Amino acid sequence: MEPPTSRAPPPLDPSPTTTKNPAATATSKTRDRDFLLHLEAYLAKRDGVDKVLKISRYAAKIILSSSLLPETLPLHRRLKGFESSVGLSRKAFRVGKFVQDVNAFRASHLDSGQDLILSLIAYGGEGIYYFVEQFVWLAKSGLIDGRHSRVLSKISAWAEFVGYIGSVNLKIRDLRRLREDEACVESSIEIATSRGINPKEEELKLRKLREKKLMKKMSVVQDLADGLMALADIRDGKGRLSAPLLLSSAGLVSALISTHKNWVSC
Repeated sequence: MEPPTSRAPPPLDPSPTTTKNPAATATSKTRDRDFLLHLEAYLAKRDGVDKVLKISRYAAKIILSSSLLPETLPLHRRLKGFESSVGLSRKAFRVGKFVQDVNAFRASHLDSGQDLILSLIAYGGEGIYYFVEQFVWLAKSGLIDGRHSRVLSKISAWAEFVGYIGSVNLKIRDLRRLREDEACVESSIEIATSRGINPKEEELKLRKLREKKLMKKMSVVQDLADGLMALADIRDGKGRLSAPLLLSSAGLVSALISTHKNWVSC
């Protein structure tokens, strides 16, 4: 989740909404960067390895849920074991990750009571989810009595789902601000063009704004996909929205989006 942002008063200057996202400002830098050096930097990050595992897991789940492989084949059993092992491995990468939500909340620009409430829901929910997931991992790895695993998983699923509700609302508010900033810059470009002035600086600002808006939209889609999977966990896989192939596809979409975000920001 990203910290909420506030608008800057000058119309021609991008607000913090347009400047504080590393993914938007780093996009141009990654284009000319050596691929192997970039890959090394990406895999050196916890989130980088986690997203590679996430793609692998949900790609395997799609194959398993789509019945492409008969259950009688040894490869089917191996793929199922691989998917389960990767799922447990990913939980290990969440150790201490709740601290990032604490810091994100501390860095938030809380300009109103609504900002405060949404930030508490978003970062509080995700922070509790990551905190409880540490104990889910310990239970599933055998250090804690496995009888607690179901209760812990249910708590983490609810916390995750609530967190995504707050996160989506925050990002929708950010998108509104971005659209307003975009309209201001577009207006400035039109005025400059009508006066025969080359609006090079404004065009650069507009491009960055549009990159940021695209990343924000992708982030909303990712939260919705992850929220769908959290809802399925809450409902114990029951209901139309809990079909294995649908959830696996949602997981893969989320993994690809987060991989792209992490790639352009590292």
